[in-house]
Amino acid sequence: MAGPPPKPWPTGLVEHPEPLVRRVLAPNPSPYTYTGTQTYLVGDDDRIAVIDPGPDEPDHIAALLSAIGDAEVAAIMCTHTHRDHSPAARSLAEKTGAPIVGCAPLVLDDSGPRADASFDKLYEPDRVLADGEAMTGPGWTLTAVATPGHTSNHLCFALEQSGALFTGDHVMAWSTSVVVPPDGDMSAYMASLEKLYAREDRVYYPAHGPAVERPRQLVRGMIGHRRQRENQIVRLLSENAQSPRELVAVMYKGLDPKLEGAARMSVTAHLIDLERRGMVSRSEDIWQTN
Repeated sequence: MAGPPPKPWPTGLVEHPEPLVRRVLAPNPSPYTYTGTQTYLVGDDDRIAVIDPGPDEPDHIAALLSAIGDAEVAAIMCTHTHRDHSPAARSLAEKTGAPIVGCAPLVLDDSGPRADASFDKLYEPDRVLADGEAMTGPGWTLTAVATPGHTSNHLCFALEQSGALFTGDHVMAWSTSVVVPPDGDMSAYMASLEKLYAREDRVYYPAHGPAVERPRQLVRGMIGHRRQRENQIVRLLSENAQSPRELVAVMYKGLDPKLEGAARMSVTAHLIDLERRGMVSRSEDIWQTN
């Protein structure tokens, strides 16, 4: 994971990465959210969609309402329901009258490595988008692209007019996505990466970190990185049976202790995937090759 850029960050300010897209940064920085959650406003001055409204923080809600101005909000669209992405949808819907549209609800006890990634148990969409379904407005169309893996309900949204893809947490330039079992699934995540690699999107706008200007190149590298990790796990287990914690100690030299839990969950996700493919097995928390 890359460190955040030097402050000041543009928290609460409106940025304009391209004509149909505005971006507002929420005040929730952390080792897992980079400088914070980026909420995107898509459309013109008359009718817009809001993507990933973020945490339900009063300052962030106020910044979003200021950015929205007199525009009609056609939809509040969520890529997934981790608490750094969807909770503000409720407050924004109350203030604008807009429907909540996008990913399906998902309520689980997340054993993940960070508190801000637990699921938003109060998320109630007015409409769930299936893969390929779209929301439209004057001069814009946002099409859902199902990308399970980080979470089982994760969606990306493609802006058909410009070739931009809003990738939520699925693909980010500053870090690989954390895949946390039991809902996070490495096999599904890899399949979703392959799905995006087959597309011709011009640019990615993730929920955290900078835009991705060469998306297929980044996705190809991410697939290669995950395959290297997988091969490393198999090689280490072929030498001797180990726990995920022991694997992390070897695989992630010099890792910030704050990130150890995320690394352990990622290794566990790889192990579960390898187990399904018959390549490894376990006895309690000790894994070995078959």
